[in-house]
Amino acid sequence: MELGTPGGMRDRLNSLVLAGRKTATTGLLAEYAEEAEGLEYVGERLALLDDDGRAVATLEITGVRRTSFGEVTWEHALAEGEGDATLEEWRDGHRRFWEREGTPVDDSTPLVCLAFRVVAAAP
Repeated sequence: MELGTPGGMRDRLNSLVLAGRKTATTGLLAEYAEEAEGLEYVGERLALLDDDGRAVATLEITGVRRTSFGEVTWEHALAEGEGDATLEEWRDGHRRFWEREGTPVDDSTPLVCLAFRVVAAAP
């Protein structure tokens, strides 16, 4: 699993995961189709990767939920652990991120919300 974009963002997100503050993430459902990738499933274990493709931790998926951007819950947004004070702040930040990546979103955009836990940090 690669969080965010390479560089400072990925480093920051991985640090939040390793500190136990980030236990969820959100992705665009369309990206799964583009990458011909199936959805994660509860119990699946994934390597959390750094910018160089090295594993920094092993994660276990604890929840998978397909939803729309407008239906993301505050509980999920808070579990992302990125410091957002409100659901609207989370939405604004994610809108800006996906727009920079070339995929503007609206309330009906399909998403995948993942919950996870760290099973082991890399040595």
